[in-house]
Amino acid sequence: MAVNVYNEGLRVRTYSPKATEIQRNWYVVDAEDLVLGRMATEVARVLRGKHKPIFAPHIDTGDHVIIVNASKVVLTAGKADKKVVHRHSGYPGGIRSRTYAQLLATKPEEAVRRTIRGMLPKNRLGRAQLRKLKVYAGPTHPHQAQRPKPLPLEHAKAKAAAE
Repeated sequence: MAVNVYNEGLRVRTYSPKATEIQRNWYVVDAEDLVLGRMATEVARVLRGKHKPIFAPHIDTGDHVIIVNASKVVLTAGKADKKVVHRHSGYPGGIRSRTYAQLLATKPEEAVRRTIRGMLPKNRLGRAQLRKLKVYAGPTHPHQAQRPKPLPLEHAKAKAAAE
């Protein structure tokens, strides 16, 4: 059996962050005139912690995100009327369908939360990450004590709002 002399004595260890090493920051996003999908991908990235150098896919390393003005979010290309949200009670014939326009008119927080939830892992880790998301329809939020920093999302602006 041949011995590889170049790698002899070298070992690369995989880094795994410990719970005490994780520092969680608070960010606030003003969703006014932001495209829903583009905003949601960046928020999901921050909730997962992929923006940090200590990211590990099996540990919750993400930060807290507050979204304000969720009622002023934008869907492009007529998706508000075309895209449908389904809910099922679990009983036969218990499916309920609504368009995103109807959902944004009645529960804008739920529309934003559902979109971000679909971009997180579908397990207990994803549920823990989703608990760090706070969504509000209006411009105010009760998390001033955490001193959230603004999260700039310039590429998520709607084209009509950018001009």
